[in-house]
Amino acid sequence: MSAESNFAKLNLELPPAPKPLGVYKPIVIHEGLAYLSGHGPLKPDGSVYMGRVGSELDQDAGYEAARQTGLAMLATLRANLGSLDNVMRVVKVLGMVNSTAEFGSHPAVINGCSELFAQVFGEETGIGARSAVGMGSLPGNISVEIEGIFEVETS
Repeated sequence: MSAESNFAKLNLELPPAPKPLGVYKPIVIHEGLAYLSGHGPLKPDGSVYMGRVGSELDQDAGYEAARQTGLAMLATLRANLGSLDNVMRVVKVLGMVNSTAEFGSHPAVINGCSELFAQVFGEETGIGARSAVGMGSLPGNISVEIEGIFEVETS
């Protein structure tokens, strides 16, 4: 099945494609690769998941924030490529978790995004290389920030 078919089958809702909040582009496409700047957990109503995982949020809420961040990334991809079917492969994901020093399950949080990509693009092309790290803070106290590199069809 195509990514768009999988997405429809999952009955998901994309937030609006995020606009830059500084001097950068949300996506740069170069030589068949789409580089996505860090995205946050933007919800369809424009609000975001906020708070530190390990104190204000538990691991499950962090997972949901990472899943929502993945949806924001899909919104940027669709807005710029016209269709999720133009994504050929997830190459690399870097997930950053706003967490307490004691919290150590960053990979389990970022699985929210990684599992979403596997569901939408399929396990063969939707799972790429990944890093999941904890941060002392993130912009605006968002819970998760994720950036990614995707192989794309641009013709």
